[in-house]
Formats: sequence, C-alpha cells, structure tokens
Amino acid sequence: MAHIVIIGSGIAGLFAALRLADANHTVTVVTKQRPTDSSTNWAQGGIAAILDKTDGVGLEAHVNDTLRSGDGLCDENVVRTIITEAAERIQDLLHIGVRFETNEDGAFNLVREGGHSKRRILHAKDATGKEIERALSEGAAQHPNITIKPNTLAIDLIQREHGNPNQGIAGVWCLDQVSQEVLTLSADIVFLATGGVGQLWSTTTNPSVATGDGLAMAYRAGAAVKDMAFIQFHPTALARQDDRPFLITEAVRGEGGVILDKAGLRAWQIATQKARDEGSEEPLPDGFSFTLAHSPLGSMATRDIVARSIDQTMKQTGSTHVFLVTSHLDQAHLLAHFPTIQKRLDRHGLQLGRDPLPVAPAAHYVVGGLAVDDIGRPHSRGSGEIIPSLYAIGEVACTGMHGANRLASNSLLEAVVYAARAADHIIKTNPNSFEHSLPDWRADGLTNLVEHAPAINDRASLRTTMSQEVGIVKRFNRLHRARRRLDLLHEEVDMIWKTALPSREIVELRNMTLVGRLVIEDSLQRKENRGLHFNADLVEE
Repeated sequence: MAHIVIIGSGIAGLFAALRLADANHTVTVVTKQRPTDSSTNWAQGGIAAILDKTDGVGLEAHVNDTLRSGDGLCDENVVRTIITEAAERIQDLLHIGVRFETNEDGAFNLVREGGHSKRRILHAKDATGKEIERALSEGAAQHPNITIKPNTLAIDLIQREHGNPNQGIAGVWCLDQVSQEVLTLSADIVFLATGGVGQLWSTTTNPSVATGDGLAMAYRAGAAVKDMAFIQFHPTALARQDDRPFLITEAVRGEGGVILDKAGLRAWQIATQKARDEGSEEPLPDGFSFTLAHSPLGSMATRDIVARSIDQTMKQTGSTHVFLVTSHLDQAHLLAHFPTIQKRLDRHGLQLGRDPLPVAPAAHYVVGGLAVDDIGRPHSRGSGEIIPSLYAIGEVACTGMHGANRLASNSLLEAVVYAARAADHIIKTNPNSFEHSLPDWRADGLTNLVEHAPAINDRASLRTTMSQEVGIVKRFNRLHRARRRLDLLHEEVDMIWKTALPSREIVELRNMTLVGRLVIEDSLQRKENRGLHFNADLVEE
C-alpha cells in the first residue's frame, strides 16, 4: 500500500484522504493552520447537483448554464462528466455525515444562485462549507489510517530526480511552525489541495491561508499552469471599513435580493412611498437596478457581469459600495435561511429584510490553476507529459470545468468529483512504494530572518499593486507597471530566500509573488475579453 501526503484540508483534500484511507492506504494530511482553516469552511452557498441521473432535462440545463457562464472556454466533456457524477458524490457526502437542508417533507431544500436557470443547489442554510468541513474533519480525525499535521507549512516539493519533473515527486519539505524545524516528508504520492490565491488582493473573501502555495510549489517543480488571468471577484461582500470583507451568499439574490446604487435605492424608495400614498401596488426594486444595463438578468446575472457592473458604478459615482436590498422580502424567511449572515450583520446593527446592506466586490476564486488531466494529474511545463506521483485537486487545479468564469456552487462539486477520481485511480492502480533517501532541507550556514518588517511591507505593497493594477478591469499599461513592481519584489524576496531560514512570512511572500506574476503574464498575453478577464484597452481598439 502507498503512503500519500495530502497538502490541504478542505473538501478536496479530506474527501480524497478518507477514500484512500478506507482502501488501507496510509495518509498524512499537512495543513498550514487548523484543519478547518480552509476556503471550504468559509463557503456559504452550497454545492450544485442534479440528484437524479435519469433527469436528462435537468442535467442538460445544468450543463448549459455552466457552458454559458464559462463564456465559450469550458471543456464541454469535462462539464458533462462532472455534472453526471454529481449524484454519486452527493451520496458519498451524505454517507460521510454531511447534513444538507431539507424541507418538511424530507426532500432537499434547493436554492438558486446567479447564472443558474433552476433551483439545484444543496445547502446547509448559509454555512454549507462549514457543515461539509465538519463531517470530513470528524471522519479524518477518527480514521486510523490518517495522520493530520496541523500548523505545518509546505515549502517545496521534492523531485525524484532534481530538475526533472518527468521523473515524478518524492515528497515535500515542510516547516513545523511550532518547533520551527524543517521536516522532510517522503511520499509515494503527493496531493496538492491547497486552495486559492485570494490573499494577493487587499480585499478578499478568502481565509488567511489562501496564498497560492500549491500553485507556486508545483510551478517551481516544473508543472504547467493555465487560465491564470481569470480571477473571480464575488460581487457582494459586506463593505464596512471597520470589518474585513464578509461574503453575502448569492443565494440571498436567489431569494429575491436586488443590487441597487444610491440613486436607484432613492428612486425605489420614492416610488414605494408614492404607491403607499396612492394605495396602489408597491413596486419591486428589480427595475431600479443599474445591473439591468449590463444584463437582462440584472442582479441574477453571472458573477463576472455583476462584479464588473458594480465596479463601473462605484468608479463613476466615487462610492465605496452599492447596496443589496432585501426589505421587500419576508424577513422571517431570510433570518431562518441565512443565520450566519445575520450573525455577522448584528455586529453593525444591520438586519436582513430591513436595511440596505453595503456591498462591494472582493477577490474570491481563481478559475485558472495547474493544468491537469481528467483524474487530476498535472502536466509538465516543458514536455506536456503527466508528472508522475503528483495530483492536484480543488481550486488549485484547472480542469476545464469553469472556462472563463465559474458558475456559482460548481466548485465544491468539481472538487469532490476530482478527489474521488484521483483516489479511485490510485486504489485501482496500487502504485509501488518509492524507496529512496531524500535530501534534507538546505539549512546549513543560514541565519534566522531577524528583521520581519521588510517582509510585512513587501506583502502590503504586493497586495496594493494587485488591487490597483490587476483588478476587475485591467489595462495594458497598468499590467506592465504591475509586472515591473513584482519583478523587483521577486528579486528582493529571492535574495532573502537564499540567505535565511524559512518563516511563514517569507514562504508565503515568495509564493504570492510568483503567483501574482503568473496572473499578470497571462493577462498580458490575452487579446480578447472573455468572462472574468476584461481589459478596457481591448474594447477601445
């Protein structure tokens, strides 16, 4: 049986761990903080799935919505196979112990989000990710074949033959953040399930661990990336200067919430008061939304369209936010279905069903990532061949499912499908153990990085540059400026890296700088606007 190291403890990593451990493989899960500190745990919306595999109409509708959202760049075969496998993966999650919301009759309570033509999203109120993480974490903690190593930061992959990715991966160097010791973990197979890159931007819905570690490690080991320009900004993150961004799930709009700017809100309020005075039917806010100028779906358009419309409106009006309006909806229903959101709103004296909620876009999801095959194996950047003994699953991977723009709630589905495929491939092929001594980390003669202020300042500079120059709307001159700044930062970080023992600050900054440069380079190479990539210069040509 193989020994497998999985880096990351979100839905992809833990689902694969449980499946492999049940087949008697030994699994070590490496996680930077606590096992629950993952983007999965923060996911509110849910998991999109057609539960009846014989429902051809439902399956086709989900496929079409996904392809439409992906703006012509989805791999249709990937989309169809993932959506077809959804029912089985939902059963797996139920078997593990995930509790999705049900109606009084016992049927699943399905919700709708932006870009979806039907209600097809399973959820656990507005804390679906937390519920999935709970079930998976409990299962992993109790499994005799799984060892979880918290507070352990992966630094770099160890190649079986240095400089030759085609020979495969033999393990990973990790920093024990308690002892500050660098560990050499050998592995027959390594899984990257490290999540996203949201911390590259100043405003993000992602947890602090989302610094692109898996992407950067694999790239340094020779793996290819694709579609890095497609960064999804969630349209509705709570915008308060006295609080970090907090995602307001798209399901609120699915229940009838509407996005208005200040002028639209005022116009709707005046029209509503006039209708009350005249005793006539009060107008809904839908027709007062500026989003209608960008799509007939208005507030329920796909995330790329809604985020861009908000960004444009904020720049035109000089406002720091727009409003998500729910006062025309049943308050008791909203409070019952979105308790997590209301708990956060309580901090600021705001209430669903009463107050306009200040919202603005925030970096949320990287659609691109490591280029993988249909079972999650990354391709080599040089030869294009599969890198042996390495898998990438979840947000770190680019499968072709999302195209140029991820459809809401498709990411958890993609993660669990590819986790199952990768695990099943290992179980079926039963790979041989890799019996070789591995090199220790190159620590001799290095000194501790005593002065941390430069690393902190450099990180702030990086995030500011990405936010100002590589945001929702791009321009070539801004991208070139960002590239020059990150090239200089890369040189500074590289000098520190070569002369200091690793710390979390410098490891993350090294990774973030590399991933930021990959986003910029892909953005510069694109000559057309698709989905999440929008370059204003291409419109003006």
